[in-house]
Amino acid sequence: MNYLKNLFCVRPCCMSWGKFRTMEKKLYGLIGFPLIHSYSEKYFNDKFKDGNITNVEYKSFAIPDIKLVKDIINEKPNLCGLNVTFPYKEAILKYVDEIERDAQLIGASNLIKIIRKDQKTKIVAYNSDVYGFKKSISPLLKPYHKKALIIGKGGAAKAAKYVLAQFGIGVSFISRNPFISNQMSYSQIDRFILDEHKILINASPIGMFPNTNEIPDIPYNFLTKEHLVFDMIYNPEETRFLKMAKKQGATTINGLSMFHNQADRSWEIWNKLRT
Repeated sequence: MNYLKNLFCVRPCCMSWGKFRTMEKKLYGLIGFPLIHSYSEKYFNDKFKDGNITNVEYKSFAIPDIKLVKDIINEKPNLCGLNVTFPYKEAILKYVDEIERDAQLIGASNLIKIIRKDQKTKIVAYNSDVYGFKKSISPLLKPYHKKALIIGKGGAAKAAKYVLAQFGIGVSFISRNPFISNQMSYSQIDRFILDEHKILINASPIGMFPNTNEIPDIPYNFLTKEHLVFDMIYNPEETRFLKMAKKQGATTINGLSMFHNQADRSWEIWNKLRT
């Protein structure tokens, strides 16, 4: 409980505590489309309830066009931050005033902080996927994990590549339409490719609720107990992708711990609990 009180303490954005208490609840939220799969709203509001925090709330905003984020920010003056999910992690950078280092280097953001002061609004983009992914995968890495294959090419895939590079792990991407040197088509993935790449990461929405029967088209029979298979999806908790890998003896992990880690890091950034 002490951890919750510390992590989820509410610090007023750009106003005194006394003034904030007389105003609307402090609001945070999530943008993306669709959001039927997301646990974010429940996760944050449950944390607020457990921590007995009553002057803050978290809402989901399923927007079919990233341009609508401007309306959300302008129409909700108590909005202090947003998480950003598929498919807007890259596009959101066009709508911010400042980009922190990780988000700048990756070219994607899953988190924006909204600072309102002197009738002006400043939007800063961050990337907490880096923290979430790194904390989740690092305990599972072995000396033979030298190369990784990543399914997907969006913001989550870029964050994974950024983290793996810090461990000296080379990355190639699997794409339906490969067009650069470090991309492969599904038809290229064979025994030799999988033997060389002992890490396999799904950073795409393939297999995510409600499309739980979908599965990346790779030869699972060539996976081994030395393979580490990471699915960033957490709904369902065990995708067909992970089930197929587990049958071959591979170490598997879903995206739930990554989600929790990045969510907690988001709250820290919004409230400046640490840099």
